[in-house]
Amino acid sequence: MTNTRKLTMIALLSAISFVLSFQIFQFPLIPTASFLKIDFTILPILIGLFMFGLSSAFTILIIRSILWLLLDNQGVNTWIGLPMNFVAVAVFVVILWIFLRKKFSLKNYILAAVVGTLALTAVMLLLNYVYAIPLYSKFANFDIATMFPGGVNAYLVAVILFNLIEGAIYAVSFVILYWALRGSKVVKFINAEK
Repeated sequence: MTNTRKLTMIALLSAISFVLSFQIFQFPLIPTASFLKIDFTILPILIGLFMFGLSSAFTILIIRSILWLLLDNQGVNTWIGLPMNFVAVAVFVVILWIFLRKKFSLKNYILAAVVGTLALTAVMLLLNYVYAIPLYSKFANFDIATMFPGGVNAYLVAVILFNLIEGAIYAVSFVILYWALRGSKVVKFINAEK
């Protein structure tokens, strides 16, 4: 693949990832925490990961994040939430790449998805506790302890549940997309199972 085509694909995947960040494509998973919304911006990033490698996936993630910040900024929610989203996607992407960089097989993918989901959940639990809860309380007047039913502990349980479900949805969505695209003449994955 030529550099021009690679750059074009990275730009296209970045644009698709950004479009998927719009509120219309996001939805809550837990009724009591409707502000915790899943988005599918990770799917084009994962396609880039398995087409071009880890550095290209991070390029797509960075471009998507800059576009999100500049063109769909929702104020304090974006300033606090976007860095967390960046970390969540980065953790999942890196774990998948570690497990699958040599060969993409269903067995390796299931293991990678489980480890990636657990790592994503652990990191998001920590970030919510030390980063999001204090910042939302200070800058958005959203005190989890008083505004969330059940207080901070119930909120953290919701975060754990949300991220476990989110990781599973990411894993299932991408594996379907991967097998749908791997025979394509447009998309060539660098480590597809032969």
